[in-house]
Amino acid sequence: MLLLAPRTVDEIARGLAARVKALRLARNWTQKEVAVRAGLKLDTYRVFERTGRISLERLIRLAQVLDAIDGFDRLFPEPAAHSLDEFEKLGVRQKRKRARRRDA
Repeated sequence: MLLLAPRTVDEIARGLAARVKALRLARNWTQKEVAVRAGLKLDTYRVFERTGRISLERLIRLAQVLDAIDGFDRLFPEPAAHSLDEFEKLGVRQKRKRARRRDA
């Protein structure tokens, strides 16, 4: 069995940026074209391709532009239900509870 060393956050980010770059190049788009289509500043996009650093909102915009948005749905899957009781609990979302306002 081959064991791989855990990847660092930086390695994951750089790998993600490399895949985004590969998608961009497969479409024969320049960095500027991707940035404009995603509503990003060119410098922001260039930094992302070089370092992998970008905000989540901007990453989502890039995913939309590159038709890769479906991958986000698979990031944190809902836990599987092993019984009917668990299934019912997963289907019912709790309302957010707040304290009542105090009249001053």
